[in-house]
Amino acid sequence: MPKDTSIKSVLIIGSGPIIIGQACEFDYSGSQASRSLREEGIEVTLINSNPATIMTDSVTADNVYLKPLNKKSIVEILEKHEIDAVLPTMGGQTALNLAIDCQTAGIWEKYGVRIIGVDIDAIETTEDREKFRLLMHELDVNVCKGETATSFLHGKEIAQEIGFPLVIRPSFTLGGTGGGFVNKPEDFDKALTRGLHASPVHEVLVEQSILGWKEYELELLRDNNGNVIIICSIENFDPMGVHTGDSITVAPAMTLPDTVYQEMRDLAIKMMNGIGQFAGGCNVQFSVNPANDEIIAIEINPRVSRSSALASKATGYPIAKIAAKLAIGYNLDELKNQITKTTSAFFEPSLDYVIVKIPRWNFDKFHGADKSLGLQMKAVGEVMGIGQNFQEALQKACQSLEIKRNGLGADGKENTNQEELLYSLEHPSWDRLFHIYDAYKLGIPFKTIRSLTKIDPWFLRQIEELIAIEKEMAKFDLSNMPKKLLLEAKKMGYADRQIAHLIGCKESEVHNHRRELGINRVYKVVDTCAAEFEAQTPYYYSTFGEENESIVSDKKKVVVLGAGPNRIGQGIEFDYCCVHGVLAAKEAGYETIMINCNPETVSTDFDVADKLYFEPVFWEHIYDIILHEKPEGVIVQLGGQTALKLAEKLTSYGIKIIGTSFEALDLAEDRGRFSTLLKDLDIPYPRFGTAETADEAMEVAQDIGFPSLVRPSYVLGGQGMKIVINEEELMQHVVKVLRDIPGNKVLLDHFLDGAVECEADAICDGENVHIIGIMQHIEPAGIHSGDSNAVLPPYNLGDLAIQTIENYTKKLAIALKTQGLINIQFAVKNDVVYVIEANPRASRTVPFICKAYQEPYVNYATKVMLGAKVTDFEFNPVKEGYAIKEPVFSFNKFPNVNKELGPEMKSTGEAIYFIDDLLDDYFLKLHSERNLYLSK
Repeated sequence: MPKDTSIKSVLIIGSGPIIIGQACEFDYSGSQASRSLREEGIEVTLINSNPATIMTDSVTADNVYLKPLNKKSIVEILEKHEIDAVLPTMGGQTALNLAIDCQTAGIWEKYGVRIIGVDIDAIETTEDREKFRLLMHELDVNVCKGETATSFLHGKEIAQEIGFPLVIRPSFTLGGTGGGFVNKPEDFDKALTRGLHASPVHEVLVEQSILGWKEYELELLRDNNGNVIIICSIENFDPMGVHTGDSITVAPAMTLPDTVYQEMRDLAIKMMNGIGQFAGGCNVQFSVNPANDEIIAIEINPRVSRSSALASKATGYPIAKIAAKLAIGYNLDELKNQITKTTSAFFEPSLDYVIVKIPRWNFDKFHGADKSLGLQMKAVGEVMGIGQNFQEALQKACQSLEIKRNGLGADGKENTNQEELLYSLEHPSWDRLFHIYDAYKLGIPFKTIRSLTKIDPWFLRQIEELIAIEKEMAKFDLSNMPKKLLLEAKKMGYADRQIAHLIGCKESEVHNHRRELGINRVYKVVDTCAAEFEAQTPYYYSTFGEENESIVSDKKKVVVLGAGPNRIGQGIEFDYCCVHGVLAAKEAGYETIMINCNPETVSTDFDVADKLYFEPVFWEHIYDIILHEKPEGVIVQLGGQTALKLAEKLTSYGIKIIGTSFEALDLAEDRGRFSTLLKDLDIPYPRFGTAETADEAMEVAQDIGFPSLVRPSYVLGGQGMKIVINEEELMQHVVKVLRDIPGNKVLLDHFLDGAVECEADAICDGENVHIIGIMQHIEPAGIHSGDSNAVLPPYNLGDLAIQTIENYTKKLAIALKTQGLINIQFAVKNDVVYVIEANPRASRTVPFICKAYQEPYVNYATKVMLGAKVTDFEFNPVKEGYAIKEPVFSFNKFPNVNKELGPEMKSTGEAIYFIDDLLDDYFLKLHSERNLYLSK
């Protein structure tokens, strides 16, 4: 059936601020769906309250509403626009819940809006655990033995009937919230109470535990004719018991016999057809008993899911884009494969490579948090590695994590405590993967590792092979290592840095030696069809082999370094900046090359940059791409700290940094040199000192006085920062920082207690400065800027303070020879304006200011980096009322952690809220609570 021509305008509902369990994969889906519908000439209206994402940018939709996701906002939009249909499947659980609320309230019916891409009854069936269970019985699909409890007493009765161990799964929750395993009767009461409270309808499924079984997911697409294709099979490295969002996953499935796969495939199609006849995407999760291959259905999500983004990036098949077209009436055989541009979309991708996803956690931000992994998701982001084999993909994913590891081990950071390792193998936490490697290295036998982890033997053998090749390599030095052995190690994903560690030489020596031997990376296309048809898409990964599929053009080109995995302190706002940087460089006539490893985001979509290298943002990979592509230079100031910290290495290798130089970036980070600069410019700053030992820190504190703000240098999101009020606290914290980050310096600033904190963002071309926005924090100084509610423009700073901030911003931007963006943080106390720090790069607040003032500042800033002048642009910001940046936290995932805020950032996302004036009730409430959560 061709397109439904009666649909001329569509409303897409977004997923709101980033929280654990619902991250930027939905912004990626929503952005892709919007582009897909606009290609068809459909007017797209979008509602989402998240200012940090490209999804809420004017480049994405015709009408963007940055409003709270509630019925009132929906009605407001429907009053203004004639909307024919609503697509609620791209915004995760938040969007679906809102669509159901509007349906119940009769809003869609009143305004004549059709729901497309989903069947609301199907959602009700799949989210209500009892309805799902009963339907599966009807369809003759195995599910766990269990029953839904709507009261505490009922839950106790069910538990008695089924027996332990049990699983508790609350209905209508996100990311497994409130769920958990109960192994002993004495733990049941507490777990049941928690589950009943977590469910918005206060009901939980109490069912048998299948802990330790294997877990798989299938991604499906179905059109209006009932044609179904399986896009991807995904296997969880971790067995049942760890939430899929917290599991290491592998695609395609590695240990699935073909007969079991065919059965699973038939069951998935039967389940999708059984829940309702809608056109769109669907994700089905299964568990397989390793003893007899019995298959049990875990759940089905009749919408684009977290795994859809991963499956899209893994296969190159743009699920959300195609799902949006199916929702407006097209069938699969009427659409083109977006990768080959010649074959039909009605085909199942076939992979000739392996992808490994590893989640990224931030437990260090939640002191006292339970670090064990279970049914409730705790990861804040993820990375994906692509390789010719599992080992290569696994090592590349480890290199992408931004946790100071060079791969899976072989970097001197192994744990050698047998007791700790055995405990970790049995009780999964974020580092269990590394501990499996460490256990082998320590000599713990395969049988023990297998029985404690329940991980499939195939995966464990793959890691065991890494230990074997390391033992072989240790017999040689660089000069006499056989070429065959070195090549084999590179094919298994070993970084030059790991090999250098194993044989005791420098990384550069390994790099130069292997290049002399002709062991060079080649680049392969991610092409969805195992190279059976020629792909038109410039989407590459590296490996070691013969044929290189990445053809270098003779155009002038620029590399944009991405931000790596989402984590607290560096979220989707940097992806927004990278996408705009790429678009601006294209407009300036450059071929754009994107390097990033985050599968959840728009920057790694295959049609954003001219060329995408899905590679770790890790020195060796970047350097090899630069040697291959020979760009004019590299943009580092858009990818957060990840990209920025590679600036020194790029400079030392003679690679041009486009925009602000490394010298200027380093000067801003070096507290001593930066303070000397402030002194020369006659700009006040808090008294400070630096120390390398606890004794030195004591001396500095005596000089600058308490309270003191203590922090390590070169960190992200305020990591390791603390306000100390006496010598005892100072000593304890300095000792901890120097233990956690060896070889680092500690900075001590006199803390300006009770000061008002502000920040300014500006664009500078080295001579001219344009301030794009000044924001005032509602909370007092001492709470990290990422955790503060902030108001744009300032709401009660005097004219003199604002003029002083403007003056200092201009002076500093020019003195730092800034070319591009700069963010400066200020504290105002007793009418004196102090500079706290300057970051000559894109900041967390830039996307917020772009949205609030409706100006493409990142576009302008990128063009300035490439040589334009600030005076080339006309700035016309829309300044009406005030915009409030509201941080959003995920403390509900860590019930043992106090919600207290200090200099270390803890928020996972943000929302934007517009007010007309300062008498607004929302603002007055925030202002009255400004001191509520301030801690040390």
